[in-house]
Amino acid sequence: MPVLPLIDLLIWLGWTSLFGAFALKAIAITTSYQPQLFGLGPMDLTILAAVFLLFSLALAARSWVKSLETPASSVARDRAAATLDAYSAVQAEARRAEDHPKGDPSEPSNSAPASTRAQRA
Repeated sequence: MPVLPLIDLLIWLGWTSLFGAFALKAIAITTSYQPQLFGLGPMDLTILAAVFLLFSLALAARSWVKSLETPASSVARDRAAATLDAYSAVQAEARRAEDHPKGDPSEPSNSAPASTRAQRA
């Protein structure tokens, strides 16, 4: 999902709620009426605007840092993923070896035939 439209929406919401707060405060100063928009006063809308604008700033900063990521760090991440895959394969092989040890006498392929045992004695 692209982040830029979300950042634009948050900036638009922030400035819109800030202008709404200014309008409500202007009405409150010029008249004796204390207006509220959806139960929110001027201070509530100002705090809401700050939250929207700070969140858009955080998203923009994160996108900017991600775009400046060097290819070396992506190579290191790929190498770490490959190492983790190789380690997982080694661990799976070790678990399989523990489940079926090579010297298990119950397996017919590991025990010597009866004629060979008689010749050794």
